[in-house]
Amino acid sequence: MFIRVDLRLTEMIAPDALRQVDQLLGQRGYLDRPEDLKLYEYDGSVDKAQPELVVFPQTPEEVASLVRIAREHRIPIVGRGAGTGLSGGVIARAGGMVISFARMNRIVEIDLANERAVLEPGVVNLEITQAVERDGYFYAPDPSSQKACTIGGNVSENAGGPHTLAYGVTTNHVLGIETVLPDGTPMTAGGKALDMPGYDLTGLLTGSEGTMALVTRITVRLMRQPELVKTLLAVYDTVDDCADSVAEITARAITPAAVEMLDGVMLRMVEEATHAGYPMDAAAVLLIELEGLKETVEEQVEQIEDACKRCRAREVRIARSAVERELLWKGRKNAFGAVGRVSPAYYVQDGVVPRTKIAPTLRKIHQVAEKYGLTISNIFHAGDGNMHPIILFNHHKSGELERAKAAGDEILRFCIEQGGSITGEHGVGMEKMELIGEQFSGETLDMIARFKKLFDPECCLNPGKMLPTGKGCMEIRQPAGMQI
Repeated sequence: MFIRVDLRLTEMIAPDALRQVDQLLGQRGYLDRPEDLKLYEYDGSVDKAQPELVVFPQTPEEVASLVRIAREHRIPIVGRGAGTGLSGGVIARAGGMVISFARMNRIVEIDLANERAVLEPGVVNLEITQAVERDGYFYAPDPSSQKACTIGGNVSENAGGPHTLAYGVTTNHVLGIETVLPDGTPMTAGGKALDMPGYDLTGLLTGSEGTMALVTRITVRLMRQPELVKTLLAVYDTVDDCADSVAEITARAITPAAVEMLDGVMLRMVEEATHAGYPMDAAAVLLIELEGLKETVEEQVEQIEDACKRCRAREVRIARSAVERELLWKGRKNAFGAVGRVSPAYYVQDGVVPRTKIAPTLRKIHQVAEKYGLTISNIFHAGDGNMHPIILFNHHKSGELERAKAAGDEILRFCIEQGGSITGEHGVGMEKMELIGEQFSGETLDMIARFKKLFDPECCLNPGKMLPTGKGCMEIRQPAGMQI
């Protein structure tokens, strides 16, 4: 399933550096044996590369000390959360040191009076909501991997999720961060207040994919649970009718909390794995969720039911209980696992198109599947046009991975042509770093590179990510200390 990359800037961790790490963290605070390092050579993407050292700090001060050790010995650094990312963001392309935040996993403060929480980066996304739901609150961004992914990784990738249609992505809920800069200096941006003076460094660093600073503490916004939640499943005999319903709902000035679409290939895999109640013979379904005041939600349910039927939905089901609602979402949230039962490997993409371009994009994806002789299933955030074509392939068959990657690139180029983007929530990482050159002009890429150099002039943080070859900080086999 993986392509191995080897663009190392160091051959090994210097003995002096390892001694310093041992003195700082103790023997249980790091891994350097090859058999242990193999566990950290990949994420959820299709590439991998092995670091020389994985360290487990427990405090911001230890993070700063590790960064200073790495700087002294010119060791590349990659910050890592749970490793659930899908663009190669935590792959140690240049070898060096992976700083894992797994042991910095405390909820530091819950401030319900001000609807805030202060978290260490290793806190699992779902644990935030679980800590406050008895008091009537929740944390809105909900990636499909929310049972495993961490808030630090969410901040780095500006993660989204099904319910961000109404609530926004991670950057809309992060009010402040504490970081360690590439020279070991601590820096705070933002805070509990809604609008802090000065430049929005919190917004700049959220989504910077670990290329500018390492996040050691995060202040997030908490939200009150809605009075009423209603979940609907609309069933269609054609993909186009299903896609047209999204535009029809939007035209009625209704913004659901979530609008998820599954095509026939995907819903059959999901139903066989989860028995969520999806119809096996449908061409596509929409999973729609409404939240808010009781009277408003009940009126919107009627409006959406009418909108879907006007677009030729053959059936619109409304979940009658919390159990039925949870079952429908179980199917959506466990979709990737369902694919694993059918295909030995798969490649997930993350393009974005305007809502009105969903239907032609799905037709294009079908054409690409036929062109490359691959099965492509679709499950995505239809409400904001964030497409997730899942390309099934067999990595044991020669050339199939290469065809899968070529198919993914062709789909993303089509997204750009439609006025969209190469990523909505998975990030650029190393997977899309060449395609970003087709998304933005040379002048824009130069400006992004200048921001990178401002924060990280020696290019020690996550080298070989985000920017295309020639614009980024790591040319092939260039030694450490390279310039942008």
